[in-house]
Amino acid sequence: MPDHVLPGDPPIPLILRRSARAKRISLRISQLDGRVTLTLPKRLAEREALAFARQKEPWIRGHLEARQEDVFVGHGAQLPIGGKMLQVVPGAGRRIEIAVNHIVVPGPPERAGRRLGAWLKEMARDRLAGACDDYAAVLGKPYARITLRDTRSRWGSCTSDAGLMFSWRLIMAPPEVLDYVAAHEVAHLAQMNHSPAFWAEVTRLYGAYDSPRRWLRREGNALHRYKFT
Repeated sequence: MPDHVLPGDPPIPLILRRSARAKRISLRISQLDGRVTLTLPKRLAEREALAFARQKEPWIRGHLEARQEDVFVGHGAQLPIGGKMLQVVPGAGRRIEIAVNHIVVPGPPERAGRRLGAWLKEMARDRLAGACDDYAAVLGKPYARITLRDTRSRWGSCTSDAGLMFSWRLIMAPPEVLDYVAAHEVAHLAQMNHSPAFWAEVTRLYGAYDSPRRWLRREGNALHRYKFT
């Protein structure tokens, strides 16, 4: 539940958070779900934070209007798979199949989103496992396991015991982006940091990585728009 609401058309829910480290009021709008969060110093009065929000109202509304709306996946919806936009269409039979410009999802319409989401997760696991196998062989260091999650804050991670984690939504990104993230996390098996030595390993495994890294920064958040419920 929001802490407060900024009046208007429409009203905007506001979440207030206090931080002992905050020196001033800060404002953040999530590109994932549109939540507006005000972080304020521990002893600052709430009225000052609300006055700050009212002052920034045109900016807040502008960013919310520019935010892309969520897409609820089902028959007729369009979504990217491997970086290519495909339309979800019904079909006969039992198997989900990708065609030139669409993806066929048989079965009851009300289950199309959930079924396609599960199918994409399996595709992501196969694709990421293959990429990680190849990169780990070049690196000369094996990984222990691969875990898929629907993370919002990071696309992948590597633990100290050689466990790799990835966002399954990478399967919707262009193949070179998925490959870059796989190489990035495999490189952490040798360098658990982001030192020049680490980036040298990424370059050795993947090659020039600036383009896919920029794509993630520019387009990555949009992959969370797609809801498979």
